[in-house]
Amino acid sequence: MIVEKCKIQGIPAILWGEKSTRLIIAVHGSHSSKIDDCIWILAEEAAKRGYQVLSFDLPKHGERVYEAEPCRAQNCVKELALMMEYGKNRAEQISLFGCSMGAYFSLLAYKDTKIHHAWFLSPVVDMGRIIRNMMEQSGITEEELRDRKVIDHPIEPLSWDYYCYVKDHPIIKWKCPTSILRGEYDTLCEYGTVSAFAERFHCRLEEQKGGEHWFHTVEELEFYRKWLQAEL
Repeated sequence: MIVEKCKIQGIPAILWGEKSTRLIIAVHGSHSSKIDDCIWILAEEAAKRGYQVLSFDLPKHGERVYEAEPCRAQNCVKELALMMEYGKNRAEQISLFGCSMGAYFSLLAYKDTKIHHAWFLSPVVDMGRIIRNMMEQSGITEEELRDRKVIDHPIEPLSWDYYCYVKDHPIIKWKCPTSILRGEYDTLCEYGTVSAFAERFHCRLEEQKGGEHWFHTVEELEFYRKWLQAEL
């Protein structure tokens, strides 16, 4: 498979597979990069079906880990818009892959964009709920976060500005045909939250028994590959 490194508006990216009229924009999750296992597998399966895949590093990830720009929805939405502009100039049909928070940023950035199909792996569909859960687990109130602005947390630092942005931008619109895969024991994105999203926006939802949020074991990745083979 052809793997071409490039930069889009200075952002490190990779084009996987031969040039095609059908392109999948792939958005990785937290603590990941444009070469995550789930993107490798996506590219392998998509290339067999005539797609080209475009992946890129979000702020503070991959080749950009030392950049000062934080990985916040406000910044990522702008970068996803750049990727969409690049994709539309390259291909006739644009599809989307999003993993974890990459799915969340995609929901924000592309809510009004025509997308042929979307595939989401362990998607974050309600960031506000996740932040509130993190606050509750650490005994942090909204008032305390507002006063301190930023508070360290084992998963991700809690930011008042980010929390306000998330509250002001709820996911209320999504019109793209979407397939979702989650793990049975994904405690970050609970079943009730994801299933409610899937029902509201008419998404196909599949669950791997015994799977967790991070698909990384041999069994999880093989299940994910078979899911892609059936859904692509």
